[in-house]
Amino acid sequence: MGGFTLRDMIINGWPVLSVLTVFSIISVTIMCDRIVTLRNAALNARLFMANLIKVLEEQGATRALSYCDQFRKPVAAVAAEILLATGGRDARERALQHGLQGQVRLLEKYVPILGTIAGTAPFVGLLGTVIGIIKAFHDISVNVGGGPEVVSAGIAEALITTAFGLVVAIPAVMAFNYFIHKVQKVAEEIDLAAYELIERLSAGQESFR
Repeated sequence: MGGFTLRDMIINGWPVLSVLTVFSIISVTIMCDRIVTLRNAALNARLFMANLIKVLEEQGATRALSYCDQFRKPVAAVAAEILLATGGRDARERALQHGLQGQVRLLEKYVPILGTIAGTAPFVGLLGTVIGIIKAFHDISVNVGGGPEVVSAGIAEALITTAFGLVVAIPAVMAFNYFIHKVQKVAEEIDLAAYELIERLSAGQESFR
């Protein structure tokens, strides 16, 4: 009776596969969390700033801050920091950078873990491969003259751990790159839109008190 089933492969490689399974669960959890977070953070930054400037010009800084409080979005949080900044243009630009960095950190939360998993999973799979090959050579040494079935368990374990390591790593790499790019895009949009607010505040510094 030959044949080495997938079930047998999993049973033989379970120590490494269990680690990769944990990596996979963590990756999927982070991906879902960041997708929801980025979706909730989405807001047209230029349109928001245009409306905020209109409120600022017509109703003053206090009402503009209240307008920002209505939106639990990164662009609104950054705009509020700019409005609260005391001093001239330099102070507002520092407030912009400070607020933007804080929002980027929130949006990128947990994303570095994806990068770690993407870099680690293939090596964990490779570890399983090495262990499987060692087992295969051990089986050869204790079963001299045996057929291919002697080494099938070790080789199967080596193959499945390598494959599973790649299955875990590839989506993690793709998700990591996507989230980093998406956060950078959001930050750039906020940065460009916020300078319109800074310009308007600098131009009418006294009238908005």
